[in-house]
Amino acid sequence: MQLSVQGKQIDVGDALRTHVQTKLEDLNQKFFNRAIDSTVQFSRDGHAFFKSHISIRIGKNIQIMGDATETDIYMAFDVAAAKVAKQLRKYKNRLRNHHRKQEETPETENLKAQNYVLAMTAQEMSHDEEDSEEHDAPLIVAEMTSDIETLSVSEAVMRMDLADQSAFLFRNASHNGLNVVYKRADGNVGWVDPYGNSAKAAAE
Repeated sequence: MQLSVQGKQIDVGDALRTHVQTKLEDLNQKFFNRAIDSTVQFSRDGHAFFKSHISIRIGKNIQIMGDATETDIYMAFDVAAAKVAKQLRKYKNRLRNHHRKQEETPETENLKAQNYVLAMTAQEMSHDEEDSEEHDAPLIVAEMTSDIETLSVSEAVMRMDLADQSAFLFRNASHNGLNVVYKRADGNVGWVDPYGNSAKAAAE
């Protein structure tokens, strides 16, 4: 497993790197021994807190992420690692089945999508409702390309949960139409399946 430990305006010493490497290797061996690479980033959150972000790739397009903020940098990492371990434990069997299915099923071509990160302007953050043409076009601060995979609804929910995302776009394996699952404010998961997808599948 390739490991990258980064510090954002923080000097990450050898002792912390060793602590991170030991814990992540233990997690990898305990659950799958399949991790391809992992990245751990430390940063400051104010003057008294440290933030730790963990990202582990255990298969093609499968990311597991965990974040934590604590007053101690070691504790921030340990809490984030505990969140990752909880997710791995929760989806252990389903991830194994997913890997097995990928090995047995011919690989399908994924739909490519362009992702954009839009900046929140000061006007939007202050909820100022004055109309202004200069704010019609959002400011793009980052862009990247991603794959939209063909998955079942339950697989999409798992992938959203593992990546600690609030929403997940995918192709529904039952009809090949675009769907979205998302986390609701009440703790449940919403699922959007546009009209016409089932009819399209029947026609095909």
